[in-house]
Amino acid sequence: MPLRRTTAPPRDVGVDHPLFSRFYVRFAGRLDTRAGVAAHRRELLDGLSGRVVEIGAGNGLNFAHYPRAVSEVVAIEPERTLRAAALEAARRAGVPVDVVPGTAEALPVKSEAFDAAVVSLVLCSVRDVPRALAELRRVLRPGGELRFFEHGRAGTAGQVRVQRALDATVWPRLFGNCHTARDPLAELSAAGFELGAYRRLTVPDGGPALPTSPCVLGVARRPFPPPEDPPDDAPEDAPPGGPVPQP
Repeated sequence: MPLRRTTAPPRDVGVDHPLFSRFYVRFAGRLDTRAGVAAHRRELLDGLSGRVVEIGAGNGLNFAHYPRAVSEVVAIEPERTLRAAALEAARRAGVPVDVVPGTAEALPVKSEAFDAAVVSLVLCSVRDVPRALAELRRVLRPGGELRFFEHGRAGTAGQVRVQRALDATVWPRLFGNCHTARDPLAELSAAGFELGAYRRLTVPDGGPALPTSPCVLGVARRPFPPPEDPPDDAPEDAPPGGPVPQP
């Protein structure tokens, strides 16, 4: 079972996208194969170990790609239909996966309980990105990795205008609160994560350009806390072991 928070999280309204979730469960696997997304999932998770929390696990398409060095995955999914599909995927996974209800903005787990966190095509749809990323920082141990594979803002002003127009009208309503013009790299930096290696890619590669085609895949880290300053009354030249005995 996942480690629960010691204090109750803020109460969040449940997530319910029945039409979109049924569509996603039916067709996402085909898109993984035909659009090359399955290979990106493997790259995203390669080399992970220890305890991992995955936010917005959907119907569990990542579960089959976790390496054996992962001791446990706690998969958070707020949407009922997707969570039921994720439970089925968890039974077939090669590593222990515990699927639990919860939202990205109020994770039902203890602080600093995980070695790594995973977000995969989910930051586009959370209601409050800064709050969700603050929760990810809370549950990661210092130095822990955040693996991300997200679509986001396009590279030209014209494409961004199209994305913003879609976000303000039909796109979130049709696709489970998905927003196409968010900037995951900027959001991660603003939340205090240290960006590591990442690369930009297009999904599908060589296929039709979609509002969700511009993607980024990489790693960020929760920084270690800065060293504490010495007490004000300590001599500046005092050796680490304390004062030197006088003869």
